[in-house]
Amino acid sequence: MTGTLDALHRSMDLVTWLIVGLIAGVLASLLVGSGGSIIVDIVIGVVGAFIGGWLFSAAGWHTPFAGLAGTIFVAFIGSLILLVALHLIRGRPTL
Repeated sequence: MTGTLDALHRSMDLVTWLIVGLIAGVLASLLVGSGGSIIVDIVIGVVGAFIGGWLFSAAGWHTPFAGLAGTIFVAFIGSLILLVALHLIRGRPTL
């Protein structure tokens, strides 16, 4: 029974990452304009979560929201940074 619960917990973690990535990636894409697909937006959001997490940790900042909203906010900020950097490096890429 414990193995089943662990597998369920891991799958819920994956679903949470996908939802956070989707929301953050779509919002950042709408603001910056990447014109990518849903899969690209999820990848941008998940990578943005790592960038935002590193930035907030390195700067000693705290999220203005608790829980999932704070995680989405940090991922959104990281996604914005990622997309702006991509635009500066490659021009306006079509992802």
